[in-house]
Amino acid sequence: MGRSLRIEYPGALYHITSRGNARQRTFLDEADRLKFLEIIKDYHDRYGILIHSYALMDNHYHLVIETPGANLVKVMHGINGRYTSYFNRTHSRSGHLFQGRYKAILVDKEPYLLQLSRYVHLNPVRAGVVEHPELYQWSSYPGYIGKGKKYEWIEYSWMLSQFGSQAGVAEKKYRIYTEEALEGEVESPLKNVYGQVMLGGDEFIKKIRGMLKGKPLDHQIVERKRLQVLPTHHAVIKAVAETFAAKEAEIRKRGKKNSVARKTAIYLVQRYTGISNEAIGKLFGGIHFTAVSKVSARLREEMQRDKTLAKLVGEMESKINA
Repeated sequence: MGRSLRIEYPGALYHITSRGNARQRTFLDEADRLKFLEIIKDYHDRYGILIHSYALMDNHYHLVIETPGANLVKVMHGINGRYTSYFNRTHSRSGHLFQGRYKAILVDKEPYLLQLSRYVHLNPVRAGVVEHPELYQWSSYPGYIGKGKKYEWIEYSWMLSQFGSQAGVAEKKYRIYTEEALEGEVESPLKNVYGQVMLGGDEFIKKIRGMLKGKPLDHQIVERKRLQVLPTHHAVIKAVAETFAAKEAEIRKRGKKNSVARKTAIYLVQRYTGISNEAIGKLFGGIHFTAVSKVSARLREEMQRDKTLAKLVGEMESKINA
């Protein structure tokens, strides 16, 4: 029996699940769940992963994450390893906490991310824990609909932007979209998974199979971190400088908090170069790695409000990835 396939490339989107060994509980109390969230926030800040949604159940968890840096294996090994060490130390136990390796399904973003988010957020309802998803505090859903704390490290913007540019309206429509599945039969998107590792249409599957160059999908681990050449931070900063008619040195200089060019450069370097947030912070005047994520989050919010800026950034993305 082959081990689960691992496909990595810049910008890949995954649905991750990891279950307790022998169905044992992986979260015993509130402190455990808070620690797990602290760990995934840290990996978001350090490695630039984008976390779209999560749900922490008693004996397993769901994560929907995007990896601009093509670093799924490194990130998930760190998250599960650190949490297991914490759990064993805190609860005076030893050995494996999770059942084997985590399960990672590669997802075609445009047609499936919304459906997958709804599936994850309704997990506590399907499990009979609560009657309505907003009553479950250990998922990202309350933040999405304005009924709970919004975390800076959750990527709310992409999902909500599918329902409009006004935050309150988008939250309401997203809630309707999610909870309409409580009224009738809405098929799980995971029923369409191909080869147990891919969720997408024919073109998406064809593209991924091409990346794998004919290697068997069910018997090998594939860790191809260089399926495409990543742009360098030099190329990104140069493109931003040319677009905004600014000097590269000024863009990288610390203290330019309200500079759209600087925020755009930090956002694009984080999203496309694959280097860590710590390294990005050093590039931009020695700012803290957590500030990198905050700047990127603010730029995404500005793009959601300003369609002209969003178009401009989109043109730069096409240029640097050409």
